Amino acid sequence: MRDEATAGLSGTLRTWLRVEGFAVFAAALVLYVQAGGVWWLFLLLFLAPDLSMLTYLRGPVVGALGYNLVHTYMLPVALAALAFVGLPWAVPVALIWAAHIGLDRALGYGLKHRAGFGFTHLGRIGRAAQAAG
Repeated sequence: MRDEATAGLSGTLRTWLRVEGFAVFAAALVLYVQAGGVWWLFLLLFLAPDLSMLTYLRGPVVGALGYNLVHTYMLPVALAALAFVGLPWAVPVALIWAAHIGLDRALGYGLKHRAGFGFTHLGRIGRAAQAAG
C-alpha cells in the first residue's frame, strides 16, 4: 500500500487534472479581461498566493496546511461571492487568485502532502521527483 508521501496521480488522471488546471487559468484570464481588469493589478497579485510557502518555515505539516489553504479554489470562490454584498473589487482579485491556482495545477504543482513540499496530489516535484527517478 502506498503511503501519503508516495501517493500521487500519474498517467491519464494526472494529465486530465493538469488540463483542467489550464482550463481554469484560461477561463479566469478571459473573465478578468472581460471584467475590465487592469494588468498592473494582475502582475502585482498573480504570485501573491505563493507567499503561503513561507508557512513551511514552521515545518512540513504547517507548511502543507498553509499552502493548501491558499491553493484551493474555496477561498477565491468565497471572495468572488463578496461582490454580491457590495465589494466589486473582490471579483478581479478572485479571478487573479483562481488563475494562479489553475496555472500551478497545469504545471504540475498540486496540493501538498505533509511529507514535504515536493510531494503533491499530482505526483512528486522538484527534488522529490529527482529522488524517485
